Amino acid sequence: MSALNFLASTSALSNESMLSTSMIGLVIAFLLHFVLGRLMKSPAQRLPYPPGPPPRDIITGNARDLMASPKLWLTLTEWAPVYGPIFYLRSLNQDMIVLNTLEDTVELMERRSNNYSDRWIVPLIDLSGWTYATTFKRYGPAWQDHRRLLHQKFRPAASLTFRPIQVEKVNDMLNSLLATPEDFMTHIKTLSAAIIMSAMYGYKVKAKNDEFQELAEVAMAALSKSMYPNSSIVNVLPFLCFLPTWFPGAVFHRFALTVKDQITRMQEVLYKYVQDNLAAGTAAPSFVADFLDGCKTEEDHNVLKETAATAYAAGADTTTSSLGTFFYAMAISPEVQKKAKEELERVIGGDRLATYDDEDFLPYIQAVIREVFRWRPVVPLGVSHSATAEDVYKNYYIPKNTILVPNIWAMTRDPIKYENPEEFNPDRFFDNNGELNTDDVGYTFGFGRRICPGRHMASATMFLAIANILLAFDIRPPKDASGKDISLDVEYTGGLINHPLPFNCSITPRSDRKRLLADLKENDF
Repeated sequence: MSALNFLASTSALSNESMLSTSMIGLVIAFLLHFVLGRLMKSPAQRLPYPPGPPPRDIITGNARDLMASPKLWLTLTEWAPVYGPIFYLRSLNQDMIVLNTLEDTVELMERRSNNYSDRWIVPLIDLSGWTYATTFKRYGPAWQDHRRLLHQKFRPAASLTFRPIQVEKVNDMLNSLLATPEDFMTHIKTLSAAIIMSAMYGYKVKAKNDEFQELAEVAMAALSKSMYPNSSIVNVLPFLCFLPTWFPGAVFHRFALTVKDQITRMQEVLYKYVQDNLAAGTAAPSFVADFLDGCKTEEDHNVLKETAATAYAAGADTTTSSLGTFFYAMAISPEVQKKAKEELERVIGGDRLATYDDEDFLPYIQAVIREVFRWRPVVPLGVSHSATAEDVYKNYYIPKNTILVPNIWAMTRDPIKYENPEEFNPDRFFDNNGELNTDDVGYTFGFGRRICPGRHMASATMFLAIANILLAFDIRPPKDASGKDISLDVEYTGGLINHPLPFNCSITPRSDRKRLLADLKENDF
């Protein structure tokens, strides 16, 4: 062998040896990194995530699944039997856990509320300015200031002060139904807005075309469309927030700016209305008027302004959805309506309408209201909570900042708890002794420290409105040209707040009640 060949072969062996040594070094380094990474993990981090649908790809995870679901609660409910009552999703680097049972949701969001009372900030909601609202504030001092004010006025005993307003506005609605029953959806929208805007600001809503009622309705519709991943690409790819407004495809920025303008008006205009009326000595009693004198700083004013606007926006919208569902349910459930009227006739008689004093004697009406809340929950996926710290539940790992989604729709469809869940059946809320059971469906109002503070007021409005609508009117399906009933199958909007889309039904005054309604001039039930 020549010296040249020898040197060449030696060099090749040397290079191969060096490459082999490098490979071994890389493998050792990887193994050390893996082992050290495992050793440095907390015991919780070594546990598995809950099971869940496989990610579409390694980068986006399940983002495309979420984007493709127009009614996300239906998709998540369909996944529950496949992946279990608790399952895991990932959208980019955001962990999500869906809770499909009441028991699991109560355990985490109520019994462990110290860790699960924060909010996930949805990019489009943040851009739109909705983070002013109590509902979307991060858990902390600012949220606690809001909650403290709301609790003072909306706790059960305090909310009794709103009852004269509720009586007056329900009376107005009944007379509107008598005059133009075909406009029933308009009348229940006006009822919801009139109660909350009178309670918050002492403002009297116009019967038609009220600018502030319409402002709240439009703003809440925009909010409802902004909440979920399929609302906008920016909710899936948050870094797009940093694109300039002129950038092609950044239509979400222009949408957000329009919504922000509406939200600013919601906060400012009616607040100033109360300030001006107080200065003139003409202010009606209201939430804002009661607290305004105590505002000493700009921050005090901001807290009051934001808290009132939160109640104004939410209260003018959510009760509308439930009352719309009530009309739909009655139109397709003649036996339920008959049974409710029999109870009302037995308790109320024929010479007056129902009052709040009758509520304890009308258990079937209470069951009808519970079933309305269950059958078509207003917020089918609740409002997501966020984990402040990592946690372990049922031997599953829950990372810090995980989004927890309470799938209220799945809870209302629990076949063990609710036999034939798609059927509208108030009897499911009675025990074997014929007494109302303990299931008040309160979970449809949220969980733990983030539960809706206005739930007592909303339930009271539902009782008075439903009892008196049933006393005064018959509700039936619409009829075709030949006089036959038209089958109703009402679609719902989707989004954060689930509204029935416009539908028709026949609403006629009961003959012995028409005169009574016409004589209601003094708003005195």
